[in-house]
Parts: sequence; structure tokens; C-alpha cells
Amino acid sequence: QVQLVESGGGLVQVGGSLRLSCAASTRPSTSDSVGWFRQTPGKEREFVAAIRWSGGGTYYADSVRYRFTVSKDMAKNTVYLQMNRLKPEDTALYYCARATGAISSTIRNIDKYDHWGQGTQVTVSS
Repeated sequence: QVQLVESGGGLVQVGGSLRLSCAASTRPSTSDSVGWFRQTPGKEREFVAAIRWSGGGTYYADSVRYRFTVSKDMAKNTVYLQMNRLKPEDTALYYCARATGAISSTIRNIDKYDHWGQGTQVTVSS
């Protein structure tokens, strides 16, 4: 069973940057996608970004588009989330997850993701 481990979270000031990493214990298959989600207390987990393991198609939530970039290193079985121009509202627990067989119209759906990491905290101070 695949395990996902996030790292790279921390405390950063408004306007700063962080890069999150999501390391998979096994190589994702060509039909897999890896997504990033975030959650704050009392709110539902929300989609942030995703990338297809094969082909490299990327997807973003409107709230992070042009500030966040999702990428992958296939040799390391790792997906990254580069977060720039961070805002206080980006403060959350960030999770990575794997989906198999998701298509463009469903890749943002949390129900498509069946393996999750433990999360890494990102705090943006003003």
C-alpha cells in the first residue's frame, strides 16, 4: 500500500515562500494523479492543486493560481508544491493524496483520492 509523506511546512511571513514535498513510498502508476489539499479547523478540506503522474497536466484552485506551482520529480517519486506570495488565508494543514483514474472534470474532487499523507502545517503570519 502506498504511503505518502509530506514535509516542508513551517512559519512564514506574508509575501514569503515555502516549498512542500510529498514523497511516495512506491512509484505512482501512469494513471495516477497526486493532489494537494488543505484544511483549517472547522472547515472542509479543500482542493489546492494536482498533477498527473504521466503527462504532467496540472490543475489549480482559483485562490492559488499564479501563486502556487505543482511539479514532480519522477526519479524521486516526489511531488512538490511551490507556494509564493503567501497570504494569511493560506494558513492551513496541507495534505497530499493520490488518485487513480481521475479525469479533468473529477481531479478536484476529494472523493477521488484514496491514499493520504499525515499533513504538514503552513502558518502565514501578518
